[in-house]
Amino acid sequence: MAKAASKNAKIKDAKAAADAKNWTKVIRTVRSPKTGAYTFKETIVHKDKIQEHLAQ
Repeated sequence: MAKAASKNAKIKDAKAAADAKNWTKVIRTVRSPKTGAYTFKETIVHKDKIQEHLAQ
């Protein structure tokens, strides 16, 4: 039989879920200088810093 989750675990998960909504996955295409093929670069960025990240 599985263990029941404690109340503290549920509270921590709710806080983490609320904080996770502030982050966004940014996917950029990058062209390889050697082959010319495109690759995708994925990064996790805070929602307030997206424009700064894309400007780089």
